[in-house]
Amino acid sequence: QVHLVEFGGGLVQPGGSLRLSCAASGSFSSLDDMGWYRQAPGNERELVAIVTIHGSTRYADSVKGRFTISNENANHKVYLQMNSLKPEDAAVYYCSASDYHGRYWGQGTQVSVSS
Repeated sequence: QVHLVEFGGGLVQPGGSLRLSCAASGSFSSLDDMGWYRQAPGNERELVAIVTIHGSTRYADSVKGRFTISNENANHKVYLQMNSLKPEDAAVYYCSASDYHGRYWGQGTQVSVSS
């Protein structure tokens, strides 16, 4: 079982920055990937960015060039640096991780972008 806890959400003005952090704990040997998804009201949950245990990254087209995902494999942590935030980035952001048992989710952290 993998337990994920996110930190770092909040309210920011358009053009501002936020950094999300997530730590995984529990009884597991390794994680295949860690990443971030988001869900805005009325929308489906979507992938924002993900990094595999081998260091490969994938981003949603809408965040390329503005968001950067990084991780610490040994400490089972993942970060999302979000720059040049737009109102359309506002959503609940979920940390996610997977191993051979399946995919796990954090409780979510709210990111609001408004002037």
